[in-house]
Amino acid sequence: MIKGALRLLKTAEKWFLPSVVVAFVLLCMCSQSQAAGRVSGLRIGQGISSVRIVFDADSEFDYNVFLLDSPKRLVVDTKNVYVGKALEKTKDSNNLISRVRVGDIHDSKTRVVFDLLKPVVVKKVFMLPPQSTFKWRLAIDVTVASEREFRQKAGIDNAYGNKSLSTGENWQPSSENGSSSKAAAKTNAKKIIVIDAGHGGHDPGAIGYSGVHEKNITLAMAKELKRQLDRKGKYKVYLTRSTDVFIPLRKRVDIARKYKADLFMSVHADSALNRSATGLSVYTLSETASDKEAAALAERENKADVISGLNLYEQSKEVSDVLISLAQRETRNRSSEFAKCLVDEMRKSVKLINDTHRFAGFAVLKAPDIPSVLLEMGYLSNKYEERKLRQESYRRKLASSAVKAIDRYFEDMKHKSLF
Repeated sequence: MIKGALRLLKTAEKWFLPSVVVAFVLLCMCSQSQAAGRVSGLRIGQGISSVRIVFDADSEFDYNVFLLDSPKRLVVDTKNVYVGKALEKTKDSNNLISRVRVGDIHDSKTRVVFDLLKPVVVKKVFMLPPQSTFKWRLAIDVTVASEREFRQKAGIDNAYGNKSLSTGENWQPSSENGSSSKAAAKTNAKKIIVIDAGHGGHDPGAIGYSGVHEKNITLAMAKELKRQLDRKGKYKVYLTRSTDVFIPLRKRVDIARKYKADLFMSVHADSALNRSATGLSVYTLSETASDKEAAALAERENKADVISGLNLYEQSKEVSDVLISLAQRETRNRSSEFAKCLVDEMRKSVKLINDTHRFAGFAVLKAPDIPSVLLEMGYLSNKYEERKLRQESYRRKLASSAVKAIDRYFEDMKHKSLF
């Protein structure tokens, strides 16, 4: 009888234990299947008094992003995605985030907490679809702020998100409490573009072959470009001037910064002693001009500030020399990206000069945090090119190419890590 019982026990072990293991595995698989995908990585990139946080994932997922105080934290609540503790090991150096913590909350949600070293505000939150070698990405831009600004923006009611996710409590990394709230969908904000019509007022700019003033050509072009961009419906476009007035060069930069521009484009028309010179060119910032012609052109444009009696090299009080240098380096990279788009599109419809993308120290290009280009539409000193620039149809063609370049630039920037 005892032997029979032992045989029965062995039989039970043979069939019951594997069944338990299989059931356990199936249970795990079932719990993981509730998540549509998984977050495969976390990157933190240092910007200009800001950082960009990027979650890499193999599928789109729901999220809420908000700030909490005492202590200062940036919180990212997620749903329908697996987020592992491995994110806590992120070692990307930056000056705003001291530590990353990950913990589960109720109803298949996960919370990621970024402990902050300074008060910040959330500038942008957006989800990017797969592109090139990248899969899905959630990008969060935060920038340094005052204590007052931080307190105004802290709390779940100011969340950025694509779904309404209720927050949880009693989870391992911390014990934040929060209430349910509809997240404010702020990811589809229009891009802000500032168009600068060169010269104006008592500063006529170049004088054309027949006596036309550059300031009038640039204003007509700026208005046409704004008209076409407005028609797209996805941009907010501002002009530094809409009438024949003089605006100091540094003031033009201030206008772009006031509107928090995503892109600044200054429109000009060239002039040369050699009246056979023709062709369009694009300039971005360089402390040392790319050639003698570029240096002479930069000097000529910058004299507008001398006329107004302004200090050409006056720097913003809140930005140190080192920060300006770092900012300009990052901004120059983005400016060059746009210049390439502009040259590629213009090449399809108008004549370009050799080495079309050039570099100079134009004052209007020195905004430390706004990608900026200066477009020289052609030579007013050339009889035939001046005639074309005076034609509305030709300016319309130039503007159409510029709009295509702007569309392409912002589309490209969506899919690039700009750390």
